[in-house]
Amino acid sequence: MNSEHLRYDTILTHAGRAPAQHSGAVNTPVYRASTILFPDLAALEAKEGTKLRYGRRGTPTTHALEDAICALEMADKALVTPSGVNAISVVLMAFAEPGAHFLMTDSAYGPARKFCELMLRKFGVETTYYDPAIGAEIESLIRPETKLIWMESPGSQTFEVQDVTAICTVAQRRAIPTAIDNTWSGGYFCQPLTQGVDISVQAGTKYISGHSDLMLGSIACRDAQYDRLRDTYLRFGVCVGGDDAFLAMRGLRTMAVRMAHHHTSGLKVANWLLQQEEVLRVMHPGLPGDPGHDLWKQHFSGASGLFGFVMRSVDRAALGRMFDGLTLFGMGSSWGGFESLLVPSNPSVYRSATTWTPGGQTVRIHVGLEDPDDLIAELRRGFDRLRE
Repeated sequence: MNSEHLRYDTILTHAGRAPAQHSGAVNTPVYRASTILFPDLAALEAKEGTKLRYGRRGTPTTHALEDAICALEMADKALVTPSGVNAISVVLMAFAEPGAHFLMTDSAYGPARKFCELMLRKFGVETTYYDPAIGAEIESLIRPETKLIWMESPGSQTFEVQDVTAICTVAQRRAIPTAIDNTWSGGYFCQPLTQGVDISVQAGTKYISGHSDLMLGSIACRDAQYDRLRDTYLRFGVCVGGDDAFLAMRGLRTMAVRMAHHHTSGLKVANWLLQQEEVLRVMHPGLPGDPGHDLWKQHFSGASGLFGFVMRSVDRAALGRMFDGLTLFGMGSSWGGFESLLVPSNPSVYRSATTWTPGGQTVRIHVGLEDPDDLIAELRRGFDRLRE
């Protein structure tokens, strides 16, 4: 597909599709394969130009998804993994070596921190956590042995927006690779590689899938980082089944319409929450009063449905009355699906470089594809139960 003159949503509709190569099927079929047969000895022994060699190394279905991820993230190359945590782990391991030093934002996803603390430390890798608002001052934390700078913007618990451009400018000057967890935007509202980042990681479980029925991760990168990442990926035997890749591509085809709905509905619910006496603070970078709003406008074209708010402190029984009566909002891990979620959270347990003292109960909310007025009515009923 020649995408030179096509707009972004059109590209996402067609990326990773080649009907003529699959008997005219609109969607790339599911290939379930381990063994790949070759027609002759020369083909078997050929090392160059043979994309299909063994199922673990990829099939037409997973390769099509990787092509689509490249289009989504505006990347040179991509890899798909069985989960977002696996994608994070592959990237971190690719740059790990005894004596190495990593810089990781203090707002990073909990399992990313745990991997550094429980796994990388055993191999002699030291991690320094930094204030997500550090910007260009990150240069003061760089050491000669610093091998990677990790960002997450916005943070998935506290929603600080990082000055990605400033951090990448410093990193490029010091020849240090940068990676970012881009799951909040789905890759749709932000393409970090166009802003100077080297590697963009997502939990495709979230917005790429969009239906809460798939575990998947993705790594999108520049050409310069691909061989290192691919080698680590292969050494760990990472692979994705054809059925999961197929579901991810099916989800990706509706990203444009889903993300638009998440954007408008999320902001409507966030603005309503701002007006409630029970709410001390709403953490949504799309709101003009949010501390990260100006950076959000620079780096993002829209907002997903995930954000947070802080409620006035209440006892456990009152919180239970509010949450236990929910019918439209589910209580569960993950986000990015069609359904709305609401869970109490405690981001302070993931902090070391900064302190999280919100003055009340932190709540994480995902606004799904329901009518936002119905969601607001349910939240209103929840606050009524809270006051009983």
